Order: sequence, then C-alpha cells, then structure tokens
Amino acid sequence: MSIFSLPTWSKPHLYPDKSFDDLTAAEINNLKNKLSSFSSDKPEVSVVIPVWNEQDNIFRTLSSLSSNLTEYKTEIIVINNNSTDRTQEVIDKIGVLNYLQVKQGTPFARQLGLEVAKGKYYLCADADTLYPPQWIDLMVAPMVKDDQVKGVYGRYSFIPPDGSGRFGLWFYELITSVIIRIRQRKREYLNVYGFNMGFITKVGIETGGFNVAGDRQYAGVVGSDYHNDAEDGRMARNLRTRGRLELVTDPLARVFTSSRRLMDDGSIWKAFLNRAKLQLKIFREFT
Repeated sequence: MSIFSLPTWSKPHLYPDKSFDDLTAAEINNLKNKLSSFSSDKPEVSVVIPVWNEQDNIFRTLSSLSSNLTEYKTEIIVINNNSTDRTQEVIDKIGVLNYLQVKQGTPFARQLGLEVAKGKYYLCADADTLYPPQWIDLMVAPMVKDDQVKGVYGRYSFIPPDGSGRFGLWFYELITSVIIRIRQRKREYLNVYGFNMGFITKVGIETGGFNVAGDRQYAGVVGSDYHNDAEDGRMARNLRTRGRLELVTDPLARVFTSSRRLMDDGSIWKAFLNRAKLQLKIFREFT
C-alpha cells in the first residue's frame, strides 16, 4: 500500500482537474487507439464495467484498463445503466463496446454484462476505479493454474479526495486488511466486491449469475461494504458451490478506487467508526 501518495502507474490516468470536455482531440484519439486492442472478436477474457452517470470518471477507468499488458485476447464492455448525463456520448466517442440496460440497479447491469460476455474468464470493474498494468493477467492466473479456483478477488486502496493525502486512508486500509483475513474463515463473500473480482464465466452463469432479490443502486449505501449480500457477494457464494475463491495478494494487482463511498459517511474517521461498530456486532460469526 502506498502510504503518502498514489503509485506511479496511476498518474497518467488521473487527468487532474479535467473533465471529459477538457480532453484534447489527441488525448481522445490516443485512448481510442489503445482501447482498440481490447476488442477481440474471440476473447479469452471479458472485462465488464457497469456505469451510471459517470461521464467524467469512466474515461479514467478505461485509460487505466487500456494500459494493461496482457497475454490474453481481451474485450472491454461497458454497460450503460440508463445514465441521464452524457455517459453514452463519452463511451461512444472513445469507441468502446457498450450495451444499454434500462432496468436500474447494479445487479441488472452486471447480469447483462454476463449475458453478452464472450470470454472464458470474466473480470468485474467499476467506473470510478483505476487498474494497474498487470491486473488482468494477475487476476486470471489463479483460475488458469488451479481448476478448483472458480473465482478471485483482489485488494484495493482508495484515491484521496482533492486536496487530501493518503495517510488516513492508508491506516483505514491497514485495519481493513486484518478484517479481510478474519472474514476468510467463515464469511469470505463479505470480502468480494464488484470493482475487483473475477470468475469463470460459465460457472458464473450456471450458478445463478448476478440475480438477487433487491436492486442495489450506485450511491449513498453508507456502510454497505460490511453487509455485502448484494450481487457481488451473492456471486461469490454461488461460486463457492463449485469450488473455491482465491484472494490475489500480489501488490501489483491492487486497484485504486474512489473514496466517495467513505465520504458518504462524512469523513474517513466516521467511516471507520461506522464500520467498526458493524463489525463488532457480527464479529462472533467470523471466529
């Protein structure tokens, strides 16, 4: 984990103080050209990103994915979940393969992505997250090496809000890493999040996909990461009926995601306290 700053690889994808409208024609064409390498007709890996009203974030995520150095034929798919801003215009200009899901909610967006994906391996990404250059290969590797591994999930860190440093977030992540290890014993599905997970596509489909009873939305779910029975947690539980999950611990696979979910609680400290209280209530189930 980076204590005081973001890793070097992330810097070209941050586009500080820029919205999509601020990008030059050269920057857009460069991104479009790089993404063209991730549009295989016969992919081995599908990377799928649900997106709702992310016109000024999705190009950053796509920039990071387009810089992946992978040995696999890969397709990148964006699922526009009925965005009301200019998200569709942005992804059209960039030229990435995309589909429209008008039924609102991440389970429906992820399920459509699963239905249209062609790759043997399916990687979930999010529109507010940056992915390191080796991410695709490092996430796929455990499933290639061991046929008992049906799904994987990775570690993550947070991108600090503008004007803030990483130290407070680093401390929060350090505590979280301990909790993740504890949860592996009995409720591993609580560790699995849709912005950094993967599985064998066929197994994901056969065990029920991302179908859940609810229709989780994209924002304002304060503290929800400690009650993860949404579509990503459900997928993790389904996958375990066919084999096992593996935590990818290689530091080069660590993704950096927006801290806005923490900021919904008001501050990093409040986010920590809220989650600590929830954790204490269910700690006995982990031990």
